[in-house]
Amino acid sequence: MKTLLLGISILTVAPTVLGETINFDSDTTGQPPTGWNCGTTGAGNPYWVVEKDATAPSQPNVLKQGGVAPFLWCVRGNSGSEDGSVEVKFKPRAGKEDQAGGLVWRWKDGKNYYVARANALESNVSLYYTVDGVRKTIKYVDAPVTSNVWHTLRVSYKGNSIQVLLNGKAYIDTRDSHISGPGKVGVWTKADSVTVFDDFTYNATDSK
Repeated sequence: MKTLLLGISILTVAPTVLGETINFDSDTTGQPPTGWNCGTTGAGNPYWVVEKDATAPSQPNVLKQGGVAPFLWCVRGNSGSEDGSVEVKFKPRAGKEDQAGGLVWRWKDGKNYYVARANALESNVSLYYTVDGVRKTIKYVDAPVTSNVWHTLRVSYKGNSIQVLLNGKAYIDTRDSHISGPGKVGVWTKADSVTVFDDFTYNATDSK
C-alpha cells in the first residue's frame, strides 16, 4: 500500500501597518497644511498656519497655532485607525493661561476624541477623553516641560491600552475604554497657547 503525503500550507495574515511622517516643508507658508482639517472644541478663533522657523528640527517649516479657544485641534484628513501610534515634536512659545502641545487620536469629530498633552506652565503630562464636547481627565503626572524648547510627545494605543511618552520617557501607562473604533490623528493645543509643531508621525495598525 502506498502512502500519499499531502503538504498543508498555513497562511498567517499579519496586521498591516500604514503611516507617514509630515514635516510641513512642502506646504505654503501663511496657510493651513494641505490635507488637514483644523478647528476648535467650543467657540473660539483657531489660527493654524505653516510658517518658517529657524529652530525647526527639520527645516524650514513648522505648523503654528496662534489663535485662542478652549481646545484647538488640527487632524490629518486621511489618517487613522483604531490601533497605532502618533508622535510629534513641539515647542511651546507663549501663553498666559496655557503653554500646551498635544496629540489627538481616535478623533471622530470636534467633540469626540482622545487627547494627550504636555504643558510648560504646569510642568505635567495629561491624558483625557472628550465626549460630546466635554473633556474628562483620565490621568496626569508631573513632567519637565520647558517653554521655548523642542520636546517629543508620543502616544501608543491598542484596544484599551494607552501609553504616553515625553522625550522618550513613559509618564502614563494605563487603560481606558471610553472611545473605541477607528478615528483620525492630529495635534492639539489649549486656550491661548502659542505652540509650533514639526515632524508629525503616525502609524496606523489595521488588523482586519
